[in-house]
Amino acid sequence: MGQDQKKGRRTRLDDIAARCGVSISTVSRALAGEKGVRPEIRKLVLETASAVSYALPASVAGKKVMLVASGAAMIDYVRNQFTLYVLEGLNARAAALGIEMAMRPVADKADEARIIAEMRDDPSFGGMLILTVDEEDMLAAAARLGKPVVLVNTDDPYMRLSSVTPCNRSAAFIAAERLIEAGHRQILFMLRPGRRTIERRLEGWRDALLHHGLKANAALVLEVDDWLPELGAEAITRLVRDKGLSFTAVLTAGDSLANGAVQGLQAMGYAVPQDVSVMGIDDLPQSAFLNPPLSTVHIPMRELGATALDLLRDMMLGLAAPRRRVELACHLVERSSVAAVSRSQEVVPPP
Repeated sequence: MGQDQKKGRRTRLDDIAARCGVSISTVSRALAGEKGVRPEIRKLVLETASAVSYALPASVAGKKVMLVASGAAMIDYVRNQFTLYVLEGLNARAAALGIEMAMRPVADKADEARIIAEMRDDPSFGGMLILTVDEEDMLAAAARLGKPVVLVNTDDPYMRLSSVTPCNRSAAFIAAERLIEAGHRQILFMLRPGRRTIERRLEGWRDALLHHGLKANAALVLEVDDWLPELGAEAITRLVRDKGLSFTAVLTAGDSLANGAVQGLQAMGYAVPQDVSVMGIDDLPQSAFLNPPLSTVHIPMRELGATALDLLRDMMLGLAAPRRRVELACHLVERSSVAAVSRSQEVVPPP
């Protein structure tokens, strides 16, 4: 009798991984019959699982997954292509797993009620992904379904539902720290408020300033009504005209606002990065082609979709408990919009 059985503890994936000397994800893929696992490894995992009386899961191939996405996210190609790349990763992973995806856009309470009813009453749906939806009523109803649900690019404050997001807080932290290391002390943060993911980025900016003994002054937070670059340009132009250039660098919660910040500053006669440095977050493809090319933080958008479906698949197979919050690492992309601060750029910090 194995040690786990002696203790009366159910054998888990990490037990099998430890016995086989492979990762938990490899065990999960081997048990699910996925491609990409060497035959000898698959054989070892299956034999080990059998030896410890692990209940082998059925394949999820042919199962349906409902993808619920906010209507705004599905048509938001001008402001930000974030959703597009998440869906690319999701669709590629679904094809590899043999999972059928069914899209359901949600725009209002009526949509929410109809979607929840369909998910509850249709046994062909094995699980649900909810993309870029923060609405509490929707999350609460999804948590009561009794079926696997994973949030994508959002999270549940109460941890009733598992979620996959980029590590937004650390993304903004490393961006702000890069500017601080370049000598900047007055760093303006531009954002469109309203989503928890964006609030995490604001927290990361604040974390970096406080970590380096700087004040996270409210006067250095600039809220914009939308993600459109022209609105970002108008907001920063208005700020500088009203209060002067009270910052040497701008960090934005998204590349589209960074694009607007560059346009607004240049229209007022300031050079980027000679007069003001600008840093974005997202690393959208067009950011490499701006003038100057935008320094930013890469968000693994395609990986968000793939990882979320992997987590949902494991939940459908009974392999992912308890609920969890998965955050994917982001990394700095250095281009040409950030420069070291010069003595002539030093400004008096706002009170």
